Amino acid sequence: MSSMIRFGLAAVTFAAFVSPALAQEQVLTIAEQAAAAAAQVAPAQEGAPPPSAVIEYSDAYRTRAKVHKIASFATLPLFAAEGVVGQKLYNARINFEDTSTLKTTHLALAGGIGGLFALNSVTGLWNLMESRHDPNHRTIKWVHGLLMLGADAGFLATAATGPGRERFFEDTNGPSTHRAIAFTSIGAATAGYLVMLFGSH
Repeated sequence: MSSMIRFGLAAVTFAAFVSPALAQEQVLTIAEQAAAAAAQVAPAQEGAPPPSAVIEYSDAYRTRAKVHKIASFATLPLFAAEGVVGQKLYNARINFEDTSTLKTTHLALAGGIGGLFALNSVTGLWNLMESRHDPNHRTIKWVHGLLMLGADAGFLATAATGPGRERFFEDTNGPSTHRAIAFTSIGAATAGYLVMLFGSH
């Protein structure tokens, strides 16, 4: 019996010394596995792009964008009508025909184009400045804006070279200059319109 007791005490003593060592070894093994997993994940995280910032737009921005978009639907119809009437007026002047009705219609359409571009220049530039930090469609927006600003300048030059205003340009062929600048401006504006229409989708 005494030998059994001594054997039991020896087993307990051995377990008391060995168990902490085993526990420590298990803890080290778990720690090593966790470190290895972290090392594998770290490079992937370092190479990943940073999350994009959320751009917040004001209610005024949305209102301007809606007005700008709705007004822009009149762009191509006005250009087409003005081009047809302007060409007829040009031909009538060359042939010494009555131009009173054509001239009135031409000026009314020109006024519509001028009002449209004044409205869309204000709303467009305002929103372009507010969205300047937004990377989405940034290039498209700037190309559109620059083309439209170029068209704005062209339409001002068109008005300056209209009948009776040739003195602003020392050009004896006023009607031809007026028509050339008008069609160039319409072309630039149409390109800007189509860039935004198809490029932002």
